[in-house]
Amino acid sequence: MEGKEFEGETGAIWFGKPAAKLVPTDDDQAERELEFLSEEAAEAECAKLCALLETPCELRNFLGAVLELSPYLRDFARRRPQALEALFDASIDDRLSEIAQAMREAGMADDASEKDVMKALRQAKREAHFLIALDMLAGAADTKTTVERLSDLAENAIGAACAYLLRDAHRQEKLKLPDPADPVKGCGWIVLAMGKLGACELNFSSDIDLIVLLDPEAPAVTDPYEVTELFVRLTRRLLRIMQDRTEDGYVFRTDLRLRPDPGSTPLAIPVEAALNYYESRGQNWERAAMIKARPVGGDLKAGEAFLRELQPYVWRKFLDYAAIADIHSIKRQIHAHKGHGEVAVRGHNVKLGRGGIREIEFFVQTQQLIAGGRFPELRGKATTQMLDRLAENGWISGEAAEGLKEQYWFLRDVEHAIQVVDDEQSHTLPDDDEGLARIAGLLGLAPDAFSGKFRSTLKLVEHHYAALFETAPQLSRGIGNLVFTGDVDDPGTLETLNELGFERPSDICRVIRGWHFGRYRSTQSAEARERLTEITPALLEAFGATRRADEALLRFDEFLSGLPAGIQLFSILQSNPRLSQLLATIMGAAPRLAAIITRRPHVFDGLLDPQLLAELPDRAYLEERLESFLAGAQLYEELLDRLRIFAAEQKFLIGIRLLTGAIDADRAGRAFSDLADLTIAAALQAVEEEFALRHGRVAGGRTAILGMGKLGSRELTAGSDVDLILLYDHDEDADESDGEKPLSPPHYYARLTQRLIAAVSAPTAEGVLYELDLRLRPSGNKGPVATDLDAFRKYQRSDAWTWEHMALTRARAVAGDDSLQKAVEEEVQAILAQKRNAAEVRREAAKMRALIEEEKPPRDDWDLKLVPGGIIDLEFIAQVAVLTGNVQSGVHTTRTAEILEKLSPDFANGQICETLASAHRLYSTVMQIERLCLTGALEPDDVPPGLADILLRAVDLPELSVLEAHLSETASAIRSHFDKLVGPVES
Repeated sequence: MEGKEFEGETGAIWFGKPAAKLVPTDDDQAERELEFLSEEAAEAECAKLCALLETPCELRNFLGAVLELSPYLRDFARRRPQALEALFDASIDDRLSEIAQAMREAGMADDASEKDVMKALRQAKREAHFLIALDMLAGAADTKTTVERLSDLAENAIGAACAYLLRDAHRQEKLKLPDPADPVKGCGWIVLAMGKLGACELNFSSDIDLIVLLDPEAPAVTDPYEVTELFVRLTRRLLRIMQDRTEDGYVFRTDLRLRPDPGSTPLAIPVEAALNYYESRGQNWERAAMIKARPVGGDLKAGEAFLRELQPYVWRKFLDYAAIADIHSIKRQIHAHKGHGEVAVRGHNVKLGRGGIREIEFFVQTQQLIAGGRFPELRGKATTQMLDRLAENGWISGEAAEGLKEQYWFLRDVEHAIQVVDDEQSHTLPDDDEGLARIAGLLGLAPDAFSGKFRSTLKLVEHHYAALFETAPQLSRGIGNLVFTGDVDDPGTLETLNELGFERPSDICRVIRGWHFGRYRSTQSAEARERLTEITPALLEAFGATRRADEALLRFDEFLSGLPAGIQLFSILQSNPRLSQLLATIMGAAPRLAAIITRRPHVFDGLLDPQLLAELPDRAYLEERLESFLAGAQLYEELLDRLRIFAAEQKFLIGIRLLTGAIDADRAGRAFSDLADLTIAAALQAVEEEFALRHGRVAGGRTAILGMGKLGSRELTAGSDVDLILLYDHDEDADESDGEKPLSPPHYYARLTQRLIAAVSAPTAEGVLYELDLRLRPSGNKGPVATDLDAFRKYQRSDAWTWEHMALTRARAVAGDDSLQKAVEEEVQAILAQKRNAAEVRREAAKMRALIEEEKPPRDDWDLKLVPGGIIDLEFIAQVAVLTGNVQSGVHTTRTAEILEKLSPDFANGQICETLASAHRLYSTVMQIERLCLTGALEPDDVPPGLADILLRAVDLPELSVLEAHLSETASAIRSHFDKLVGPVES
């Protein structure tokens, strides 16, 4: 690639000429970053780098843009300007080779300790990461080269760690290596890379997915009976070497959950046991995962031999019906979250979202499973290479292959840009202008140009994707007979319904005949019945794909029975097949949503908005729509009903966005909370105006609502109650209100609060707005329902229990007078900032957690709120940290996840923070979807398959047993951290 050379007295530096000029978000800040780097370079005696930084040129501008756009790269450059200085004398390729050699030497050093190896690998990884990113951003390395370099880096790190651990076991006489100079030879330890590392397609902040096997009969094994325990210990040490955070950072996050039956198997599994598992109980998703498997550590030859033995399992010459059904299931998973309408850019998940990387990867793998048994050339690991092979073999068109390849590499570029900003394990685009501008700048694009290109990319992927599945060989088939006339079941129709997935075809025939007989208002007109007849085959296919076809269709029948008219809906479904799929997903996977649209069909109207999935339901979006919806409401009762209608519809639409993958669980929590803020604020304003008609106003009177619990922390779910406290103040000399029926201030605000409770919680023809809970007010149920600000201040500073201050860490002013809201928030911050006995706070929190466990034990392991190591543990950790001053300075938030990410280093190191925050994200994702879709508790043995698909897609895991094992492991880890950070929970 064409390059740029900088000539000067100090020598020459060579970089690839940027393929597109990076666009800093702030030119002045870029210049300041260069000045800071120059100071560090001078202190480190990097003369050549100093000379470059003092000379205006294209390369200097490029470095300034990198430093301004990526805090992660900037911090490394400041700490290690020598890494840039070295490039005056060696190319990036040469330096990467030297780093790889240094990693190998660290693993083979005779006198090295585990701590030495960890330090060497971390330092090598950070410099290599920096250089790989620099070469990518400069345009000298294309995306394929970048992912291969990152994969080589991970493989070298694993190889070095394995070499050290094997030699260490040999020194301790736990193993007898045939050749300590070649420790992996005959060692009996096999480390397989899966996923992106297996395919040599790693990204900057990837986990590395591994499966670890052992051979009890390997030459190095001295005691076959103890070998499993030995290699499990070595595997734990490997994990520690790779992912524990130290002052030098970490190497790679490492995940072993793709091993056979992870909930009940050790970290290292005997080869024979693994082969028996795959041949007897292996799932088709595990076959798909094994496509990318390759040995990267330990005995590579033994790893290759294992994969050769596994080939008949992965690559079947003929597909059985169960395998084809599973491939259809994968197809359904993909279609289930494609949604309809425009594609959002802000907050879009590049990996899992619509039109994203995972869609391309899933398609390639399903085609490989179908055809790879008969066509060995389709058994490769690399995604784009396999797209070429599929086209060459006629499975897809050349146009589709080229289009998907181009979009795949662009999406990988976007993914890299997201991750090099702060080295975060994220695939989601920012939802603010500055963040998007930063990503666009790293790609050398203006924000508008990037948004346009990104949106068109996702659309192209979806377009090719739909066409590929429609034309994929062996997947297309005709519907067959569908006759619903007369009173007798048509045998061919029963057979067709059975093939589509219905278990009680005769009952389904009877239901559909009822539609055609016009027994419902929605099917009484001839035109409505005609339209319904035309869409029935598509509906039956869509319901059949839910895997609980009978239940889904019966829910749809209940929905039809409540519709006042049907022709509009049937016409829309006829012209928009994706809406039929979405409706089927709701009916099959989400009984709670199905019940909502059955009781209140009007909420379905919101799905007709073509911009639904393109627009984020943020506060501004909801505020604008609420204002429009309430416009023209004259009567108090009418306004309260409109609030209920609006909230019900928006809750439903937020839920649909979550269900289809258009937003994640975190954004759903914020949207549900913003909706509650706005509608409760509107209800408060209406109540105050209505109350004043009879009772007037109190002189200087002001009210404010303090949101508590999940409302305060902006983590509401679809079915959450709302915790709040109503506060007020007034002029000191105000004795009573000035209305027709005057009241004293305490009486006035108590009555006003009771009126607010009725306005929000009383059921009307349009249902309930929110169930309110005021038990967190001072003195709980014994205290007045409305609290004077001075009384609140006095109580919280003098009489409140520790648990009440813990609850106050999530308090947030959500409605009422602006000036009082500000005063309340300042008072809350002052109360939280009070000096406390940290040991006493911890003791009280641990005692309270023990009391909760005793009085409200978890229902089962899926009760993520109450289970030991669950949501409550995480919330308590965050609350204790706030009360004891163990949150990083400058962080003022009520959101649990943000607090957990920003715990002070003295309280919890970076790895613990990441573990806690990651667990909170996992729990929140599962709970948001569970509360959205189910009316009761999740029953692990009776999860609607469609819901299982949605859950697994959201957490990016292959099946429920793996998710269950992951939740169990996570809870165990969190309880361990709770015991250390807060205190042990004693019964």
